Amino acid sequence: MTCILSLRTQDPVTAKAADRLLAEVRTAEQFAGADPQRIAKLIYPVGMYREKAARLTAIAAQLLERFGGRVPDSVEELVTLPGVGRKTANLVRSFAFHLPAVCVDTHVHRISNRLGLVRTAAPDETECELRTVLPQEYWLELNPYLVQHGQQVCRPTRPRCALCPLLPHCGYATLCREDQVLRTIPDCPTHPSLVLVLPQPAARLGPQA
Repeated sequence: MTCILSLRTQDPVTAKAADRLLAEVRTAEQFAGADPQRIAKLIYPVGMYREKAARLTAIAAQLLERFGGRVPDSVEELVTLPGVGRKTANLVRSFAFHLPAVCVDTHVHRISNRLGLVRTAAPDETECELRTVLPQEYWLELNPYLVQHGQQVCRPTRPRCALCPLLPHCGYATLCREDQVLRTIPDCPTHPSLVLVLPQPAARLGPQA
């Protein structure tokens, strides 16, 4: 439930909304039978609160109908639920069940490309690549560490490279140089990973202190 609320919503807002909601609605039966408008009122002001309210009731109905009210622990089953993508499925598998999962959000996607661990255009591609290059023992720790790192240091634009302990192992400077070269070639498409790490003109200034 909290995973659905957290999409496009800041963590403090998500936490308060989850507390309000769970104080009144807790079981799959209660969610499936709840009025979406009531849930929307409880979770406001999370992003897309009306859509998320309808999604929560739909997911609960599916859990009751197909899984006996149990939340499945496999990514393959989780992604069959309404509105559940691979990121949410992996997040549930790792945080709720403590099972190996590579949860790739925008931070993990961006930082993995900057470090040079992968060269991918989309989070789902990043997940597949990380599964091959990262030992399974590190999968559970990857998301919380890189999310924090992405919020505080390796920001989407103007990353604070001078403060980064991973700088000696990072490929971001190389990506910036490649971008400069590619822009001198007429009609040369930018590599997807360069589009990712240099999304705005301001970011093209390169690493910042």
